[in-house]
Amino acid sequence: MSLASSIRTIPDYPKPGIMFRDITTLLGDAKAFRRAVDELVQPWAGTKIDKVAGMEARGFILGGAVAHQLSAGFVPVRKKGKLPHTTVSIAYSLEYGVDEMEVHEDAVTKGERVILVDDLIATGGTAEGAVKLLQKIGAEVIAACFVIDLPELGGARKIEALGVPVRRLVSFEGH
Repeated sequence: MSLASSIRTIPDYPKPGIMFRDITTLLGDAKAFRRAVDELVQPWAGTKIDKVAGMEARGFILGGAVAHQLSAGFVPVRKKGKLPHTTVSIAYSLEYGVDEMEVHEDAVTKGERVILVDDLIATGGTAEGAVKLLQKIGAEVIAACFVIDLPELGGARKIEALGVPVRRLVSFEGH
């Protein structure tokens, strides 16, 4: 079983010409879900990882499972206005504009080793914002991990340019 075969592709969603890569089919397949989490965890098994940060919303599912496997804490990276305590935020670029994300100001202690997790990296704007936000509150971002990479959109290169290694399990050409 390949992980790529457990990911559904929906053509022309959310607009014509886009091939949407849907991981809900992977999440619904117990073996594929387990394999994806195991492969995301594998490079850090046995090393000290303090926290796993997951980006809203699929990153919460994957990040929570990765944090559990690594015996690490979990940090939700949320859209602005969704967290109840004092937060730190950062603006980041989207394909068609700017948005903001935030974390609780006490989510990470200075110097903690953090891995960022999400389902997909495309242009990298959201992941870049999350890395910078985590660094802003003192995290040492060890890596950014994604189930899917769309390499022609350049997001992984953007994260690597920040000095953060990128782990991806599946790459799809074409977006």
